[in-house]
Amino acid sequence: MQTVTLAPHEIREAVSMREAIDAVRGGFVDLAAGQFEMPTRTAMRDGHFLVMNAHHRATASAIVKTLSVNFDRVPAISGTVVWTETGRADTLVADAATVTTLRTGAAVGVATDLLAPADAGRLTLIGAGGQAPDQVRAVHTVRPLRELTVVDSDPRRAEALAATLAPELTGTRIRTATDPGAAVADAEIVCCATPATSPLFPARALPAEVHVNAIGAFRPTMRELPDELLASATVVIDERAAILAEAGEILHALESGALTEDDLTELGTALTAPEAPRAGRTVFKTVGVAMQDWTVARLLADKFLP
Repeated sequence: MQTVTLAPHEIREAVSMREAIDAVRGGFVDLAAGQFEMPTRTAMRDGHFLVMNAHHRATASAIVKTLSVNFDRVPAISGTVVWTETGRADTLVADAATVTTLRTGAAVGVATDLLAPADAGRLTLIGAGGQAPDQVRAVHTVRPLRELTVVDSDPRRAEALAATLAPELTGTRIRTATDPGAAVADAEIVCCATPATSPLFPARALPAEVHVNAIGAFRPTMRELPDELLASATVVIDERAAILAEAGEILHALESGALTEDDLTELGTALTAPEAPRAGRTVFKTVGVAMQDWTVARLLADKFLP
């Protein structure tokens, strides 16, 4: 029996964004089919400490993720993902920050591939923190980008991210901005990855047809999207119980009457029973669920464990 511990660079070298997207897509399908035992995560100190776990019934495998979150430090996320299964005596331990950013990006890739117009290629990314690079990589994987606008209140941080991503986005026009409302005006896809506690832009700032991903708000006190957008859009979520416990913008919209629970469709359901092509505005709201960590950990286990 051994424990294999993986550093961030080993995870990055082992799992491509395309592999992660395909794995997470399968995970959402299995979640909709009832293949996961997955309690709502435990949040302590108002989300500064999180514990998440998931068991995949078909493979008798499970993960437990423990992490701390502090937006005043770099990296903001630290912790571990531990993989175990009944068929192997060995255990795998992976860096939680890397797994989290990779699987969150992959979920956005799955949703964008399902909901964004096939020819969409203009992305506005709001927030240039630790989650941001994988948001861009995921969208670029499913919708090759013609234009990218990186928005952050700190111009230097936006410029640094743009410079980091430029070698991966050959042929893509990249610019930076500080005003989210102006930056989303001509976007075809928007990714919100901030710790905001109030909406980042008014609904009227968006085009009539746009797909919006919102990953930043993971506590009831946080909120990136306005009620008016949610009321006028097709809203797809990662998992109902998690959203109703933690997603600030969804909870606010339900309380205000802008949404009802019947307006929310889980991504796994949308993938297994796709509707006609969607027009107008679409939103994918995710707080992140342990199934996503399981999908990436399974890829790592298959590559690193005997």
